[in-house]
Amino acid sequence: EVQLVESGGGSVQAGGSLRLRCAASGINFQYYTMAWFRQAPGKEREGVSCFNWKSDTTYYAGSVQGRFTISRDDAEKILYLEMNSLKPEDTAMYYCAATSERPGAGTWDNERIFRYWGQGTQVTVSS
Repeated sequence: EVQLVESGGGSVQAGGSLRLRCAASGINFQYYTMAWFRQAPGKEREGVSCFNWKSDTTYYAGSVQGRFTISRDDAEKILYLEMNSLKPEDTAMYYCAATSERPGAGTWDNERIFRYWGQGTQVTVSS
């Protein structure tokens, strides 16, 4: 059984930082592209960042570029998202996702290519 379990969310003030963590099991993690998506109330889910396996290429949404950093520990099967300079508009449920595909710059944020999803962790940023 594949499981993706997110943690690390919480409530912070604007300008603060959080580090999200996604622990994976049931997949050969090193051969999976991992990504973070988020969904704010009343909005569609959007891609935040992606870490492509094999090429080690990373992608970021323009709204988080320079503030968020994605990383992975293949030995521990953990995906991270370091979030700095948080803004109220970053408030959302954050989801971890996995796919065996290797998306490119134009497709990494297409949620339909991601087969496995976690349950999410809530991030709330107050002004």
